[in-house]
This record gives sequence, C-alpha cells and structure tokens, in this order.
Amino acid sequence: MTELNQRYIVQQCKTNAGEKELPVFAKAMRSKEGVFEGVSFIRNRDKASIMTLAEAQEAVAWAKKKKPLAGLYETSIIPAG
Repeated sequence: MTELNQRYIVQQCKTNAGEKELPVFAKAMRSKEGVFEGVSFIRNRDKASIMTLAEAQEAVAWAKKKKPLAGLYETSIIPAG
C-alpha cells in the first residue's frame, strides 16, 4: 500500500462571525535551520503555508497554546488545493 503525500492548510474562522467575516490562514514561521517557531495568520490563502498533517497539527496546537484570542476562533485543517 502506498502512502499518500497529502498537504494541508490551517484555517481559522471567528466562531460568531457574520457572512462578511473572511477566514484567515496560517503562515508558519521557521528558523534558518527549518525548526518550527510558530504561526501568524494572514488573509491571503495563496501565501499560506502548505504543510503535512503533522506540521498542521503542530501549528494548531501552537496557536491554541500561544495566541491569547484563540478561543474566539474555530481552527481547522483543510486540504490544500
């Protein structure tokens, strides 16, 4: 059985947002050595980081732990593409 090389994007939407509220997407911050340092959320989906499932889960966990307003958002991992 072959392993699928699926890629994902992390998306956040406000939990009580109206129809006009657009989602934001995670841009991973990495050191020069490639070590994960955190995420910032941007509006442009095309500039969002495309990650493996493990990287996306790490980004979600980091955001829930470090971002003070994370409770106001529903964070989800969606397929890229």
